[in-house]
Amino acid sequence: MAAARSVTRVARGISLSIALAVALVAAILASSVVGQLPITPTEIVGSLLRAVGIGNGWAPTDPIVESTIWIVRFPRIVMGLAVGAALAVAGAVMQAIFGNPLAEPGVVGVSSGAAFGAAGVIVFGGTLGITAALGSWGIAVCAFAGGLVATLVVYFVSRANGRTEVVTLLLTGIAINAFASAGLAFLLFMGDTASREQITFWQLGSLNGSLWREVAIVAPITVLGTVGAIMLGKRYDLLALGERNARHLGVNVEALRIGSIVLVALLTGVAVAFCGIIAFVGLVVPHVIRMVIGPSHRPLLVASAVGGAALLTFADLVARTIVPGADLPIGMLTSLIGGPFFFYLLYRQRKRSGGWA
Repeated sequence: MAAARSVTRVARGISLSIALAVALVAAILASSVVGQLPITPTEIVGSLLRAVGIGNGWAPTDPIVESTIWIVRFPRIVMGLAVGAALAVAGAVMQAIFGNPLAEPGVVGVSSGAAFGAAGVIVFGGTLGITAALGSWGIAVCAFAGGLVATLVVYFVSRANGRTEVVTLLLTGIAINAFASAGLAFLLFMGDTASREQITFWQLGSLNGSLWREVAIVAPITVLGTVGAIMLGKRYDLLALGERNARHLGVNVEALRIGSIVLVALLTGVAVAFCGIIAFVGLVVPHVIRMVIGPSHRPLLVASAVGGAALLTFADLVARTIVPGADLPIGMLTSLIGGPFFFYLLYRQRKRSGGWA
């Protein structure tokens, strides 16, 4: 019986891997060709081949098309892939260390804390000398610091007697989101017109205007963070057996949790620093994948990274094409998907536990 379940789970994992790979390729191809300036798939392939030194007749001859591909669409696509993967992996790690499927950077206030840190640099970075000291890294560093503080607050407040209290976790998230919203409102009041526009952008979330120099910061951190999380996957599996069992099996639980909190803050902070608050990716993606392939964390983290990348790329495609001539905030779209899913999780969690008491 156990062997049959194992075979079924492996088959599901292979099917999911194929589906995610197809979804990822489809998302990249669709985002490359669809837009206000239509570009054919052959032009995309020809431009890529020419970029690596292979001459061909498919490459576009119009410089406007070439510029659109390499200056507008490709940076945006790669940024969407990196941010989607970062948020999904951060969500999976949070759920592992809190032992709760409701934990997610946007729900518990980590994204809001990171946005508050980034907005603080926008308004007061020049006055405090942060911009002069850190340059273009200033926003990313302060977003990381804001996310780290928020994650530590959530961790220490919601943990009691060796477990995470669901109600405390959600109430802490509400409190942090409320405080960060008030802080952002204060910064909107204190900032000039340009600062206000930037802060509004951070609140709504968008991949519009992504640049290669920003991708060069986000992508490596996402890759390193994802690899680090995958390396910790076996320890997360042991932690799922309970803290006492994990300690008996040689896991330094507190060190694992603190290191994971830094990892979550890093992944969330770098995503929020350049794209604003994009909620619910870290909630929806890991949970759906866990339902398909089971709770083992290494395959879960790998599949979450691919699934998050595909989801955010598709969401960005919808955001920039659903209304002709307009670019909708992507954070709004992810919330439209994630909100109902969060209600479902709350209902299921309450039904399983027989209430919140």
